[in-house]
Amino acid sequence: MANAQADWPALPLEAWKDTYDTLHMYTQVVGKVRLEFAPMMNEWWQVPLYLTARGLTTSPIPYRDRTFAMTFDFFEHQLHVDTSDGEVRRIPLGGAVKTFYREVMDTLHALGIDATIWPHPVEVPDPIPFDQDDRHHTYDPDAARRFWDVLRQVAVVLTEFRARFTGKCSPVHFFWGSFDLAVTRFSGRSAAPKPDADLITRLAYDAQLSSVGFWPGGQGIDGAAFYSYTYPEPTGFRSQTVRPAAAFYQDQLGEFLLMYDDVRAAADPRRAILDFAQSTYEAGARLQNWPRELVSHGVEGGHVVASHDPSQRTSELAASKAPNPAPEQ
Repeated sequence: MANAQADWPALPLEAWKDTYDTLHMYTQVVGKVRLEFAPMMNEWWQVPLYLTARGLTTSPIPYRDRTFAMTFDFFEHQLHVDTSDGEVRRIPLGGAVKTFYREVMDTLHALGIDATIWPHPVEVPDPIPFDQDDRHHTYDPDAARRFWDVLRQVAVVLTEFRARFTGKCSPVHFFWGSFDLAVTRFSGRSAAPKPDADLITRLAYDAQLSSVGFWPGGQGIDGAAFYSYTYPEPTGFRSQTVRPAAAFYQDQLGEFLLMYDDVRAAADPRRAILDFAQSTYEAGARLQNWPRELVSHGVEGGHVVASHDPSQRTSELAASKAPNPAPEQ
């Protein structure tokens, strides 16, 4: 248990909440630049950021006859802005959101990129326009790096989970509005958005889906957690028994939760996450009667089988490529 906890760093919400709030606004500034230029995709898939070996990136953004990318580096604690014609700019992380916003806009202008974004945060209570926000100014480099380190490991496990599904499935991506890392599976059937849905949720929830992800906490949830939900929520979903035993249904959010600290305490954190993702997916898919051909690979009785251990897969691949033995004489 001690080794598992060391591999998955602590992320107590209260200890880094101010940095969390500031970093959330930084990512919204950058995310809105991507939103400005990226072609619209179903389920808002043009919006999120992606994990890199050092932070979070927009991936290449088209702009006229060029592309550019904006990447948070949580080792150097800078925002990198790189263009396809070789231009490089670096913006230090830290300080008030309004300063960061101005530096991002000035940098893009200096690079010949005419970016205009709506300078208001989304999906947060009491939003402050970026150009006026001096309330959020705390940036602890160690806390930001620790958060990325957790995301890095979560992304590896969610990518493994994603690979076991044969239907339409999102990338493992980071939504800067809700500040969570998620992967979403789709049954292939349409669904009606909630009657009171805003533009974001109308486009995000127009299909039957099952989503699992990781979130650092807030909104009455005192700590980081893994979450899972099915949309539309089928009758009986919230009363389903899921794994591991520490998982529970949270009525306020309308989602199953597995607290990150319970994952850290598990003998095998990876297995705990995969069991949570698989069992909650199965509960919703079974109640909604998802097509059987979409059922994920590599599970047996609802549990991940050994053949999905990377080292075992390598051995199996090598065996499949070995020459056939000579026939006995």
